[in-house]
Amino acid sequence: MTQAQPTLQVENLTKRFGGLTAVDQVSLHIHPGEVVGLLGDNGAGKSTLIKLISGVYRPDSGQFALNGREMSFGSPLEARRNGIETIYQDLALCENLDASANIFLGREPTKRRLGLFEQIDRAYMQREAATVLQQLDIRIPNLHYPIRQLSGGQRQAVAIARAVYWNAHLMIMDEPTAALGVPEQRKVLALVRTLCERGVPVILISHNMQDVFAVADRVIVMRRGRNVGERAILNTTTDELVRLMVGGDDEAGRR
Repeated sequence: MTQAQPTLQVENLTKRFGGLTAVDQVSLHIHPGEVVGLLGDNGAGKSTLIKLISGVYRPDSGQFALNGREMSFGSPLEARRNGIETIYQDLALCENLDASANIFLGREPTKRRLGLFEQIDRAYMQREAATVLQQLDIRIPNLHYPIRQLSGGQRQAVAIARAVYWNAHLMIMDEPTAALGVPEQRKVLALVRTLCERGVPVILISHNMQDVFAVADRVIVMRRGRNVGERAILNTTTDELVRLMVGGDDEAGRR
C-alpha cells in the first residue's frame, strides 16, 4: 500500500552560527498522525532544528516542504499561519489573560458596536474556547481565570487547544511534561494521542524516555548537529538510543 505524502519533508537543512555548525545537513520526514520523538544530548542541535522549521531562524542551506509545498518562513507568526504550531517549555502564553484570550491571541475576532465601532468579540471567544476544550476533554474550573492561576498541565492543555482550534498541520512540543506531576504528565500524553487521532503529526522533544516510549511511533536521534539514527519505537530499546546519543553506535547502523 502506498504511504501517504509526508506532512513535513526536511532535506539537508544546515544552520551555522559563526564557526559553529548547529544543524548539519539534517534530513527527516514526518507523516500524518504520527508522533516522532526527537532525542539528543544538550547541544545536539534539536532546538536549532525546530527553530528552523518554525520560522525563528532561516537555514543557511537545504529546504523543507509542508504538505508537498516548499516553505521558507520569515517569522514564527508566518509559520503559525501556515499550520506549524510550536509549544516551547515557556508555552508562550500571556499569564494575565484567560484561556480564551490566549487561544485567540493575535487573531482576535471583532464585531461592530452600534454599527460604528469595532470591539473584540469576547463572548464568541469564550464560546469557541469552551467548545474546543470540551472536544479535547480538557477541564478548566473557570474560563475567566487568568492563566497564572492554572496548573502546569492546564496551561499545556490551553496551548494544545490553541493549536487544535487553528487547525495545525504539525505540532512541535519541546519538553511538554518537564515541570509536571505524574497525573498531569499523563493528561498531556493523552492529548498528544488525541492530536494523532485527528491526523496531526507531533514532533516530541523530550529527555524523558518513558514519555517517548509511551507515545512515539518513531525516534530520531541527533548528535553534534546531525541525524545519526532513526528507529521504530517497537524495534529499539532505551540502551540503544542512549548509545546513539552519546556516540556508541555507528551512523551505518541506521534503519
